[in-house]
Amino acid sequence: MTDAALTEISPAAKRLRRLRGNPSLLWGGGLLLLIIIMAILAPLLAPHDPYAQDLTRRLIPPIWHDKGQWLYPLGTDNLGRDYFSRTIYGARISLLIGLSVVMISGVIGTAIGLCAGYFGGRIDMIVTFVTTTRLAMPVILVALAVVAILGSSLVVVILTLGLLKWDRFAVVMRSATQQTRALDYIAAAEAAGASTPRIILGELLPNVAPHLIVIATLEAASAILLEAALSFLGLGVQPPLPSWGLMIAEAKTYMFFSFWLIAIPGTMLALLVFSINLAGDGLRDFLSPDGRG
Repeated sequence: MTDAALTEISPAAKRLRRLRGNPSLLWGGGLLLLIIIMAILAPLLAPHDPYAQDLTRRLIPPIWHDKGQWLYPLGTDNLGRDYFSRTIYGARISLLIGLSVVMISGVIGTAIGLCAGYFGGRIDMIVTFVTTTRLAMPVILVALAVVAILGSSLVVVILTLGLLKWDRFAVVMRSATQQTRALDYIAAAEAAGASTPRIILGELLPNVAPHLIVIATLEAASAILLEAALSFLGLGVQPPLPSWGLMIAEAKTYMFFSFWLIAIPGTMLALLVFSINLAGDGLRDFLSPDGRG
């Protein structure tokens, strides 16, 4: 009885032990969770309207400064907007872009990679050629050109990045599908008369999904950085949306006089990207068969 009970709980205990021994996932996931909670609860946490301007209160320093005010914990920007409120709402923009881009590029890249890895032959050759062509084009330069032609807005940035960042999904899914395609249970499903969509969606995709999850975390961090770069150059999210990249761009004129205007959104952007990368690295180790860490 005791042995049976231990056998039943051992898989869960083993996963818990692996999780405890994975500081990357714990710290990265915990920090990312805090930022997500902050973004969700932004209307409750923000003490002021992030869009409200008051030129009589412009460039108030943060509370750690001698002239700081507790009414504005992180000070105000050049238009008198509360920087604490704008920083909180900026998390929403970054997370929305990261999630949206990953969903669009993930669907495209996963579909292409699965088809290339499963069918092989000419389809694989065509996918390899298209992927190589895409890899030869710098994402930031193509995004700058597209956004400059179509106009800069949140929707345009999301669609542009989503349609450009599918290559890593395609490469990883193609490789993982080719390895899984040769396993016995795929041959058994084919011998049993299962349809091709059934094999791809029901047998292949669930087994290569861990690779997909890890790539999604890395691509989300990359998309957030690209959006910040586009916003800094004036071709990303447009005012008055509180994007962290846009906040840095708006503050570059005051960087020698009010350094916190750049330091605060820059620090938040770095923490978000760091937490996503750290969580992704820990998730890769946690999902690996040997549970390396």
